[in-house]
Parts: sequence; C-alpha cells; structure tokens
Amino acid sequence: MALLLTEADVRAILNMPLAMELVEESFRRLADGTGISHPRRRLRLAAKGLMNYMAATDTHGGYVGLKIYTIAPGAVRFVVPLFSGHSGELLALIEANMLGQIRTGAASGVATKFLAREDASVVGIIGTGFQARSQVEAVALARKLELMRAYGRDPERREAFAREMTAKTGIRVAAVASAEEAVRGADIVITATNVQKPVLMGRWIERGAHVNAMGINYAEKAEIDAETVERADLIAADSVEQAKIEAGDLILAFGGDAKRWEEVRELSAIVAGKAPGRTNRDQITLFKSGGIAIEDIVVAGRVYELARERHMGREVPMF
Repeated sequence: MALLLTEADVRAILNMPLAMELVEESFRRLADGTGISHPRRRLRLAAKGLMNYMAATDTHGGYVGLKIYTIAPGAVRFVVPLFSGHSGELLALIEANMLGQIRTGAASGVATKFLAREDASVVGIIGTGFQARSQVEAVALARKLELMRAYGRDPERREAFAREMTAKTGIRVAAVASAEEAVRGADIVITATNVQKPVLMGRWIERGAHVNAMGINYAEKAEIDAETVERADLIAADSVEQAKIEAGDLILAFGGDAKRWEEVRELSAIVAGKAPGRTNRDQITLFKSGGIAIEDIVVAGRVYELARERHMGREVPMF
C-alpha cells in the first residue's frame, strides 16, 4: 500500500537544515551520475491554467518519481508520486506545496554556501511572498548575517514580512521603500517575484555580491535585467538543460547567442568540486534557480523514510 502524506505531515517532518543537507546531496548525486533529472514540461488545461511535470531518478537512494502540479485561477496543487527504483512499487503520494517551497529555498541556500563571499553579511531581497520566506531562512543558514533589507510592492505586506522573518531568523529584517534601496550595498541579493519585466538592475549590484534569481521559470519573462547577467563573472544554474528551455533571465539576456550558454556552469559540478566556484572576493556570482526534480525526489525520499519511522501518514490501498 502507498503512504499518503499531507501538507501537515510534511511540515512536521521537514525543516530547512534538513532540506539544505538533502538538496546539497542531490547535487552531488547529479554530479556523480547516481541522480538523473528531466526538465520540467507543461501542458495547458482545457480552461485557463497549466499542468507542470518533472521527473528524476535517485539511484543512490533507491527512488524514482515525479513532481506534478497544476496552476489554475485561485489554486496551485502539488503532488509527488514516489516509487521504488528497484521494484517500481508506488511507495507514497506526498502533498508537495510546502516540500517545494522548502527545497527551493534550500537550493538558493546551497548556492549561497558555495558562491557567496565567506564574510557576506547583508542581504537584499526583492519579493515578499510565499517563496521569499524560505529564501530568507536558507540564506540565513548559509552565512552569518547581520541585516536583510526587503522590498515588495505592497507596503503592508513587506512590513509584515519583515516582522515575521525577523522573529523567525533572529536577524534584523528591515522593510524598505524600493528595490534599489534593498540591493545597494548588499552582499547577497535575492529576487523572488513573478513579474513580467526586470525588477533588479545590474547597475545597483556591488562588486563581490552574489545573486540568487529564483522567481521566474518562463522563457518570455525576466526579473533581472541583461546588465545583471553581463556583469556576472560566474553564472551557475541548477540545470543548464532546463535553463535553456525556461530561464527567461538568461534566454533574454543572451539574445539567441547559443555560445553564451557555454559560460553557464552546473551548480552540481561546483558543489562536487568538479568546476570552480568563486575565485576572488570581487567577483559577482549569479545562481539561476529553476527548481529541478532531483531536489524533489531526494527530499521526498527522506520525508517518506522519516514518516515510516515515525508512523505518520495514512496507508492507501492501490493496485
């Protein structure tokens, strides 16, 4: 029988330190070939909306699975069907909204760990929504921070975000009145938006800064401008293959020049020591996060194991 795990179950099991450990391990498995990740694909719903699906196999952990989610007016629904990589048995059905949020933040945390300056202490974040929360939490684990400056379009929401994240992280989070104010002087910059056009301008970025651009995964959209990409001395992606399909931040900046993709490094290679990361403190580094399936499957596999150990979830007879 398959184990059904709800959002409440995932929330009780998964925290950011564990997620960062697992996501870093997922990149190591990509690098050594024991993890394989297929890019996201999309299908339009009959009415307005999309179904998104992405698959991965984790040979080391013994799992294979997918993340499937639909986006429709007023609702987004995520589920991970997790299968045994040995027998093909369906092991679990996992509600995965929280899982996705945490692992997305964890990926930025891992990128920050490997690419930001060791003494980075000031963060500027543009975006104060659902995904921004896990970004702040992860980066706060990756570096010893002193201050975060947060900008969102709604003044009340950004003030509430600042209060909430100050309480959660123990780091002073200050709401500011513009994106430029958030970014100027920051050692780490995060974009966590769903905008159509860039909100981060390259001229605002200080030498030596690290940028996590994680909000956009559509080819026709960008939240960072072309100057941000041009100024980056090192560009990394969680999947170059997937970035070529949907990373508008890079696609639009590269302008059809296929050779520019040769500049983009796989984060997995940097994590595994197969490719260099930051080599001096003045470099600007950029991580383009798309969110890839191997992260979901490695995290889901451990959530499933812990749920079994703790007798959590509900057995569902199938097949």
